[in-house]
Amino acid sequence: MSFRATILTLYPEMFPGPLGISLAGKALAEEKWRLETVQIRDFAEGKHRMVDDTPAGGGAGMVMKANVVARAIDSVMDGDSVADERPRLLMSPRGKPLTQKRVRSLAEGPGAIILCGRFEGVDERVIEGRDLEEISIGDYILSGGEVAALVLLDAVIRLLPGVMGNEQSGETESFETGLLEHPHYTRPQQWEGRSIPDVLTSGNHGAIDKWRRAQAERITRDRRPDLWKAHLEAKSEK
Repeated sequence: MSFRATILTLYPEMFPGPLGISLAGKALAEEKWRLETVQIRDFAEGKHRMVDDTPAGGGAGMVMKANVVARAIDSVMDGDSVADERPRLLMSPRGKPLTQKRVRSLAEGPGAIILCGRFEGVDERVIEGRDLEEISIGDYILSGGEVAALVLLDAVIRLLPGVMGNEQSGETESFETGLLEHPHYTRPQQWEGRSIPDVLTSGNHGAIDKWRRAQAERITRDRRPDLWKAHLEAKSEK
């Protein structure tokens, strides 16, 4: 059974967007993964179908209503045993940072139900009542969760079986080993006075692997001290 993504959003026209082209788009056409969208506004009541209201206690902005969001989530769950097994995610700047480890675990599962928040946020009661896992793609604010959902799905889909042409490329990328990736080079040998490092054209695969490892460690140490610290701690535990 292919990976199935269900997106709850006020802007379903944003999907598949960039996921409809390149590797993800080809995989979608080949049904290696499936995508469906749910318009949250369809579950609002009244003439104007309001999905939001003013925040309790006052303050700026509006908050997505718990009852409307819950009905949208429940519509996906009703009578669908597979949906019960899929994690329910809320794209949120206060969520746990998305990591390659979490991406891989999602790729190994049946799919995900993804709620895209808007306005100031979502009523806390529906987050608790529907057991939503809040996920953040970075320490910055977006206009809504749709772009974040596209990022998450792009990261997941490329790891699905048969999506990437060279499976090994996914195993050596940044974060897969706890380190940032080493530098890459290709022809021409000389460009604007800069050469490809000799070791990479030596044919000595042992030396190449050693060089790449050293470069990955150097880049991680210089650019991401947090990852380097975690790498050293994991290494010492082994």
